[in-house]
Amino acid sequence: MDPAHLIAFNLTLLAAMAAPGPALLYALRMSVAHGFTAGAATGAGLGLVAAAWTGAALLGLEAVFTLFPWAFAALKVGGAIYLLYIAVGLWRDARRPLGDSPHPGRRAFWGGAAVNAANPKAVLFAASVLIVIFPPDLTLAQKGLIVGNHLVVELIVYALFAAALSTSAARNGYLAAKPHLDRLAAAVLGALGLKLILSR
Repeated sequence: MDPAHLIAFNLTLLAAMAAPGPALLYALRMSVAHGFTAGAATGAGLGLVAAAWTGAALLGLEAVFTLFPWAFAALKVGGAIYLLYIAVGLWRDARRPLGDSPHPGRRAFWGGAAVNAANPKAVLFAASVLIVIFPPDLTLAQKGLIVGNHLVVELIVYALFAAALSTSAARNGYLAAKPHLDRLAAAVLGALGLKLILSR
Protein backbone atom coordinates (compact mmCIF):
# COMPACT_ATOMS: atom_id res chain seq x y z
CA MET A 1 0.00 0.00 0.00
CA ASP A 2 1.28 3.49 -0.83
CA PRO A 3 -0.06 7.07 -0.41
CA ALA A 4 -1.79 6.94 -3.81
CA HIS A 5 -4.09 4.22 -2.50
CA LEU A 6 -5.16 6.35 0.47
CA ILE A 7 -5.67 9.40 -1.76
CA ALA A 8 -7.92 7.40 -4.09
CA PHE A 9 -9.82 6.02 -1.09
CA ASN A 10 -10.28 9.49 0.41
CA LEU A 11 -11.57 10.94 -2.88
CA THR A 12 -14.07 8.08 -3.15
CA LEU A 13 -15.07 8.57 0.48
CA LEU A 14 -15.63 12.30 0.00
CA ALA A 15 -17.81 11.64 -3.05
CA ALA A 16 -19.84 9.09 -1.09
CA MET A 17 -20.25 11.47 1.86
CA ALA A 18 -21.48 14.25 -0.43
CA ALA A 19 -24.20 12.05 -1.94
CA PRO A 20 -27.61 12.72 -0.36
CA GLY A 21 -28.41 9.99 2.12
CA PRO A 22 -29.61 9.49 5.69
CA ALA A 23 -26.20 10.24 7.25
CA LEU A 24 -25.65 13.54 5.44
CA LEU A 25 -29.26 14.65 5.88
CA TYR A 26 -29.25 13.85 9.60
CA ALA A 27 -25.91 15.62 10.18
CA LEU A 28 -27.00 18.73 8.29
CA ARG A 29 -30.29 18.97 10.15
CA MET A 30 -28.66 18.51 13.56
CA SER A 31 -26.10 21.22 12.77
CA VAL A 32 -28.59 23.82 11.62
CA ALA A 33 -31.21 22.98 14.25
CA HIS A 34 -29.05 22.54 17.35
CA GLY A 35 -25.72 24.23 16.67
CA PHE A 36 -22.07 23.33 16.23
CA THR A 37 -21.70 21.05 19.27
CA ALA A 38 -24.64 18.87 18.26
CA GLY A 39 -23.60 18.87 14.60
CA ALA A 40 -20.00 17.90 15.34
CA ALA A 41 -21.12 15.25 17.84
CA THR A 42 -23.53 13.82 15.27
CA GLY A 43 -20.67 13.68 12.79
CA ALA A 44 -18.48 11.93 15.35
CA GLY A 45 -21.12 9.24 15.86
CA LEU A 46 -21.64 8.86 12.12
CA GLY A 47 -17.90 8.75 11.46
CA LEU A 48 -17.11 6.23 14.18
CA VAL A 49 -19.67 3.73 12.90
CA ALA A 50 -18.77 4.37 9.23
CA ALA A 51 -15.13 3.64 10.03
CA ALA A 52 -16.22 0.55 11.95
CA TRP A 53 -18.13 -0.68 8.87
CA THR A 54 -14.94 -0.20 6.84
CA GLY A 55 -13.03 -2.18 9.45
CA ALA A 56 -15.66 -4.91 9.30
CA ALA A 57 -15.34 -5.01 5.50
CA LEU A 58 -11.56 -5.30 5.79
CA LEU A 59 -12.01 -8.21 8.20
CA GLY A 60 -14.39 -9.98 5.82
CA LEU A 61 -17.84 -9.31 7.28
CA GLU A 62 -19.32 -9.15 3.76
CA ALA A 63 -18.38 -12.84 3.43
CA VAL A 64 -20.39 -13.55 6.58
CA PHE A 65 -23.36 -11.75 5.05
CA THR A 66 -22.97 -13.89 1.92
CA LEU A 67 -22.90 -17.10 3.95
CA PHE A 68 -25.72 -16.00 6.24
CA PRO A 69 -28.06 -13.78 4.20
CA TRP A 70 -30.61 -13.80 7.03
CA ALA A 71 -28.14 -11.83 9.19
CA PHE A 72 -27.85 -9.14 6.53
CA ALA A 73 -31.62 -9.10 6.05
CA ALA A 74 -32.20 -8.75 9.80
CA LEU A 75 -29.77 -5.84 10.07
CA LYS A 76 -31.25 -4.21 6.98
CA VAL A 77 -34.84 -4.42 8.24
CA GLY A 78 -33.81 -3.20 11.69
CA GLY A 79 -32.01 -0.25 10.12
CA ALA A 80 -34.97 0.58 7.90
CA ILE A 81 -37.31 0.54 10.90
CA TYR A 82 -35.02 2.94 12.73
CA LEU A 83 -34.96 5.35 9.78
CA LEU A 84 -38.76 5.20 9.58
CA TYR A 85 -38.93 5.88 13.34
CA ILE A 86 -36.83 9.04 12.89
CA ALA A 87 -38.98 10.08 9.91
CA VAL A 88 -42.22 9.68 11.87
CA GLY A 89 -40.81 11.70 14.77
CA LEU A 90 -39.66 14.50 12.48
CA TRP A 91 -43.02 14.65 10.73
CA ARG A 92 -44.96 14.59 14.00
CA ASP A 93 -42.85 17.29 15.66
CA ALA A 94 -42.42 19.52 12.60
CA ARG A 95 -44.54 22.32 14.07
CA ARG A 96 -43.20 22.04 17.60
CA PRO A 97 -40.55 24.54 18.73
CA LEU A 98 -37.02 23.26 19.23
CA GLY A 99 -36.37 21.99 22.73
CA ASP A 100 -33.03 22.36 24.48
CA SER A 101 -31.49 19.07 25.52
CA PRO A 102 -29.39 19.01 28.72
CA HIS A 103 -26.76 16.92 26.88
CA PRO A 104 -27.04 17.88 23.19
CA GLY A 105 -23.66 16.46 22.26
CA ARG A 106 -24.22 13.08 23.89
CA ARG A 107 -27.66 12.58 22.37
CA ALA A 108 -26.45 13.79 18.97
CA PHE A 109 -23.47 11.41 19.06
CA TRP A 110 -25.62 8.35 19.77
CA GLY A 111 -28.20 9.48 17.20
CA GLY A 112 -25.52 9.74 14.53
CA ALA A 113 -24.06 6.37 15.51
CA ALA A 114 -27.50 4.77 15.28
CA VAL A 115 -28.20 6.24 11.83
CA ASN A 116 -25.03 4.73 10.35
CA ALA A 117 -25.44 1.49 12.30
CA ALA A 118 -28.82 1.24 10.58
CA ASN A 119 -27.14 0.80 7.19
CA PRO A 120 -25.46 -2.61 6.87
CA LYS A 121 -25.11 -1.97 3.12
CA ALA A 122 -22.16 0.21 4.12
CA VAL A 123 -20.15 -2.99 4.61
CA LEU A 124 -20.88 -4.14 1.07
CA PHE A 125 -20.09 -0.68 -0.33
CA ALA A 126 -16.84 -0.50 1.65
CA ALA A 127 -15.84 -3.99 0.56
CA SER A 128 -16.36 -3.19 -3.12
CA VAL A 129 -14.38 0.06 -2.83
CA LEU A 130 -11.57 -1.54 -0.85
CA ILE A 131 -11.17 -4.38 -3.34
CA VAL A 132 -10.82 -1.95 -6.23
CA ILE A 133 -8.45 0.50 -4.54
CA PHE A 134 -6.16 -1.47 -2.23
CA PRO A 135 -3.85 -4.43 -2.87
CA PRO A 136 -5.10 -7.77 -1.48
CA ASP A 137 -2.19 -8.47 0.88
CA LEU A 138 -2.79 -5.75 3.46
CA THR A 139 -1.24 -6.21 6.88
CA LEU A 140 -3.26 -5.70 10.07
CA ALA A 141 -1.40 -2.42 10.66
CA GLN A 142 -2.32 -1.19 7.17
CA LYS A 143 -5.95 -2.11 7.75
CA GLY A 144 -5.85 -0.16 11.00
CA LEU A 145 -4.38 2.82 9.14
CA ILE A 146 -7.21 2.70 6.59
CA VAL A 147 -9.84 2.63 9.34
CA GLY A 148 -8.14 5.47 11.25
CA ASN A 149 -7.83 7.50 8.06
CA HIS A 150 -11.53 6.95 7.34
CA LEU A 151 -12.48 8.18 10.81
CA VAL A 152 -10.32 11.32 10.54
CA VAL A 153 -11.81 12.24 7.14
CA GLU A 154 -15.36 11.83 8.46
CA LEU A 155 -14.64 13.90 11.60
CA ILE A 156 -13.12 16.75 9.57
CA VAL A 157 -15.89 16.84 6.96
CA TYR A 158 -18.75 16.78 9.47
CA ALA A 159 -17.04 19.38 11.67
CA LEU A 160 -16.77 21.67 8.62
CA PHE A 161 -20.45 21.07 7.83
CA ALA A 162 -21.38 21.85 11.44
CA ALA A 163 -19.33 25.06 11.45
CA ALA A 164 -20.90 26.25 8.21
CA LEU A 165 -24.48 25.43 9.16
CA SER A 166 -24.52 26.43 12.82
CA THR A 167 -24.34 30.17 12.10
CA SER A 168 -27.10 32.49 13.26
CA ALA A 169 -28.21 33.10 9.68
CA ALA A 170 -28.54 29.37 8.97
CA ARG A 171 -30.39 28.75 12.23
CA ASN A 172 -32.78 31.66 11.72
CA GLY A 173 -33.51 30.49 8.18
CA TYR A 174 -34.17 26.98 9.45
CA LEU A 175 -36.49 28.18 12.23
CA ALA A 176 -38.47 30.28 9.73
CA ALA A 177 -39.10 27.24 7.55
CA LYS A 178 -38.91 24.51 10.20
CA PRO A 179 -42.27 22.78 9.53
CA HIS A 180 -41.56 22.47 5.80
CA LEU A 181 -37.90 21.51 6.17
CA ASP A 182 -38.59 18.92 8.87
CA ARG A 183 -41.35 17.32 6.83
CA LEU A 184 -39.12 17.29 3.76
CA ALA A 185 -36.40 15.60 5.83
CA ALA A 186 -38.97 13.16 7.19
CA ALA A 187 -40.16 12.30 3.68
CA VAL A 188 -36.60 11.70 2.45
CA LEU A 189 -35.63 9.57 5.45
CA GLY A 190 -38.87 7.62 5.19
CA ALA A 191 -38.26 6.98 1.49
CA LEU A 192 -34.73 5.82 2.25
CA GLY A 193 -36.03 3.50 4.95
CA LEU A 194 -38.58 1.99 2.58
CA LYS A 195 -35.93 1.64 -0.12
CA LEU A 196 -33.70 -0.21 2.35
CA ILE A 197 -36.52 -2.67 3.12
CA LEU A 198 -37.48 -3.23 -0.53
CA SER A 199 -34.00 -3.41 -2.01
CA ARG A 200 -32.11 -6.68 -2.40
